[in-house]
Amino acid sequence: MVGEDDEMTMRAHGTMAGAVSIRILLIDDDLRLGELLRGYLGPQGVALEQAASGEAGLAAVGGGFDAVLLDVMMPGIDGLETLRRLRVRHAVPVIMLTARGDEADRVVGLELGADDYVAKPFSPRELLARVRAVLRRTHPASAAERVSAAGIEVDVGARQAWVDGRAVELTGLELDVLAALVRRAGRVVPRAALLELAGRDDTVVSERAVDVHISRLRKKLGDDDGARIKTVRGVGYVLAKDPG
Repeated sequence: MVGEDDEMTMRAHGTMAGAVSIRILLIDDDLRLGELLRGYLGPQGVALEQAASGEAGLAAVGGGFDAVLLDVMMPGIDGLETLRRLRVRHAVPVIMLTARGDEADRVVGLELGADDYVAKPFSPRELLARVRAVLRRTHPASAAERVSAAGIEVDVGARQAWVDGRAVELTGLELDVLAALVRRAGRVVPRAALLELAGRDDTVVSERAVDVHISRLRKKLGDDDGARIKTVRGVGYVLAKDPG
């Protein structure tokens, strides 16, 4: 859903031509939204294809897309279930499209592995900015940074992480949060600043959502008891230099 001014802007831009540099899959049963977004995004170098259901989206997602826009409310399997199934096989960045003010869907989506969300109705300019921000994080310009502490190693450029030599599959946001903690091993990172230090200051989520990501990180790192990522009550988190 977009506003009338944005719709007029998209139609005006639709007559322009641009070189395609980004391919996006929109999984949403609102075909008019797909048409309007194509009109705006095309001149910006973004090619958008649409799947009108979760099932169709799962069948199409392996087609070399740079990012996925996934609506929560759809007939058949909804967006959250689609995301859960998608994450079993694909690491492509996912931006959820949620109802404005529905924090529950946002928290669950982030917990299931979404990289960001945009609330409907949204500005296409904001959507494009968020897509580009997600892609910058998942495809950084520099591939040189590699940080390690407490038996955890993160290759920021390659988007890979290991714990005690074992590869760990993380979402893009989880990897950035982990890298932020590893860089500051032994220092307390305030909960409110964690996303900003991870380069995710464009992602507006509640402190509850930060706790959700930490919980998921602990499980994937085999740190259920919090020996590596310690909670500092009322403040934030600290990666212990010598977990034990």
